[in-house]
This record gives sequence, structure tokens and C-alpha cells, in this order.
Amino acid sequence: MRNTFDQVVGTVCGLGHIPVIPATWTSLAVAVLLWALAHFAGLGLYTQIGLLVFFTVAGIPASSGLERRYGEDPKQATVDEAAGQTLALIGLPLDPVTVLLGFVFFRIFDVLKPWPARQLESLHGGLGIVADDLAAGVYARGVMQLWIIYQAGGL
Repeated sequence: MRNTFDQVVGTVCGLGHIPVIPATWTSLAVAVLLWALAHFAGLGLYTQIGLLVFFTVAGIPASSGLERRYGEDPKQATVDEAAGQTLALIGLPLDPVTVLLGFVFFRIFDVLKPWPARQLESLHGGLGIVADDLAAGVYARGVMQLWIIYQAGGL
């Protein structure tokens, strides 16, 4: 049962098994999912928070399980991207341009890992796997907030 949980949650329903850039595909899928839920189902802030909490709280043990199976910070563990991407877009107007920019900025910060994201990777197990992506999500969310202010004529 544990292995199934790790595989389904940790790989975000198998996206982590895509052979090329699984982290990017997972981030893109989550960004599109958030847009679709907002556009077609009226996704609200509480639902976004619920998704973030789920990806984070369930993602830490699932990522730890995948790490035990595949080795340190395995590429198959992509639930961290789901958490970080959700954080990057949380509470924003989820129009196509904002979602696309949020996706791009999250991926940039996830790859560059500015301080303290790189240091957070050294935390033990799934906590380190998820924490650095949450930091990237915070950076991307900050840039997106500036984008929203700029769009409103505030900068």
C-alpha cells in the first residue's frame, strides 16, 4: 500500500515517470489544472490552499518513499513541483497570461535555486525535496505579485 501511495502522490499520477523533463511537465500540468479549475469550476482560494496543503503534507512522505526506492532526490518525485507551482499561482487571477508567466517564473526559480532554496535541499528526505520547491514558489509568487501590481498601473 505504501508503495502505491508513493507512486501515485509522489509522481503526481505518473507524471514523474515521463522520461524527459518530468518536473517541467508536472509544473505545466498543475498550472493548466489550476487554470481549468478556475475557468470551468470556479476554483476559489480555499481550494487552492487545500491543494497546496495536500501537495505539501502528502508530498513529503511520498517523496521520502520514492527517495528510498530510487535514490537521493529522484527525478520521479515531482509532487514538489506541484506544491511549488501551486504556491506560485495561489490567490492570483488565473487568466492564461498570468498562469503562463507563473509557470515560467516558477521553473526559472526552481532551476536556479536562489538562496535559501539550494540550502533547503539539504534537509532530510522528502522535506528537502519539497522545501526547495516551496522556496522557488515563494520567489515566483513574489514576481507574480509585482506583475499584478504592474498590470494594475501601480509600478
